[in-house]
Amino acid sequence: MPANGGALAEMAAALFNITLSPEQIAHFDRYARELAAWNEHTNLTAITEPAAVRVRHFLDSLSIAQAVPLLPGARVIDVGTGAGFPGLPLLIAFPEIHLTLLEATGKKIAFLEHMIAALGLSNAGTLHARAEEAGHLPEHRAAYDLALARSVARLPSLLEYLLPLVKVGGRCVAMKGATAEAEAAGSRRALAALGGQLQRLDTVRLPGVDELHYLIMIEKTAPTPALYPRKPGIPTRKPLV
Repeated sequence: MPANGGALAEMAAALFNITLSPEQIAHFDRYARELAAWNEHTNLTAITEPAAVRVRHFLDSLSIAQAVPLLPGARVIDVGTGAGFPGLPLLIAFPEIHLTLLEATGKKIAFLEHMIAALGLSNAGTLHARAEEAGHLPEHRAAYDLALARSVARLPSLLEYLLPLVKVGGRCVAMKGATAEAEAAGSRRALAALGGQLQRLDTVRLPGVDELHYLIMIEKTAPTPALYPRKPGIPTRKPLV
């Protein structure tokens, strides 16, 4: 199998029917190098070995494409994006979406802005805020077709971050591990309160990774009441369960 981006391209094609151009492969290679370099002085990720980055960060992010269409012009927000996952890999692969990277940590925002500039990603922007704050900003509330999150919070709390940002008819995708089914089952009250409806759970099998990953698919079926999201910290301390 080819090294570096070539390996990613083969896996993306085989697993998710995503075709990556040579320029996109070069973007992923640059992303991996910059991630490793910045991680020496900024805590971005515990996963640094190149093959693990390709699978557990890049390929895992691209798995979103198996669950939802990433159509040209779609407005997408990645909540608690950290070092850019899953949002930046999706934008590299689908450059006609419009991506907002929401992150509360300034050092991570600096890395994201560096990557956006380094790769010339004109359809990306950052939002330095907490999700509880972003959900009340007029330019972001109910403004997105798709909201994504990976490893941010348990689902009842996470829904309070995601659903206020999405248009009625839009979708949320929560990327989860082994607790996915239990978290979905425990989110009925949050879904009812926030205007969401559970669609399904999709299974993701990544090469060389024993544990299954899951994509929890939520549709926004009604406007989120103005009360939500509650003040910073409350959704995690007092989740809607």
